[in-house]
Amino acid sequence: MRGMLEGRLANPPIARTLDIWLTEVDEGRVVFAGAPAADHLNPLGTVHGGWASTIMDSALACAVMTTLAPGEGYTTVEFKVNLVRPLLAGMGEVSCEGKVVHRGRTIATSETFLRDGTGRLLAHGTETCAIFPIERLSRSGKS
Repeated sequence: MRGMLEGRLANPPIARTLDIWLTEVDEGRVVFAGAPAADHLNPLGTVHGGWASTIMDSALACAVMTTLAPGEGYTTVEFKVNLVRPLLAGMGEVSCEGKVVHRGRTIATSETFLRDGTGRLLAHGTETCAIFPIERLSRSGKS
């Protein structure tokens, strides 16, 4: 995560597609920012809930990722999003902070808050991730 923040590692392609980027990384905490645009609109003219869900899932999961030891992997088991205000194209930069709430041996939970440039809450959510040894993937023949 720090490599992406510092530009040493490439961001995933979806970040470019959705115009989201990483702004802060600490153990158990990350912040993403994004710029909702006309390309992200749904048929009603507001930013599609999938855009908000994606930036939120990124913050939720990456917060967990910052707690992994070498040889550990993770995957999202479930996540819940509450959209409390509409996002609009051209509303400016939004910020999405994700924090780990609990990190166990095999399960981690995290929470996130999506806010506009004035700090007003747009959405909030939670996520559960399963944590597992990466070697288990290679033994099963999956990559």
